Amino acid sequence: MAPVGTDTSVKQAKIASIVILVTFPLWMGASWLGGRMGWEARYAILFDLAAMAAFIWALVVLVQVWRKRQQNEE
Repeated sequence: MAPVGTDTSVKQAKIASIVILVTFPLWMGASWLGGRMGWEARYAILFDLAAMAAFIWALVVLVQVWRKRQQNEE
């Protein structure tokens, strides 16, 4: 029988991976588009900060999932 919370951990890991997979192309696309359109640097910084926030959030979620699985194995 699977440990309690495994389904939640799987869902959290999937959401974090989707955030990573969507954030990277959006971030690169926004950077490319900003360069082509001549946007101000403050918009590039805004996109960079938003991408970093998404990546940090995903990292925190994945570390929590990993720690929860380590505790369930013990």
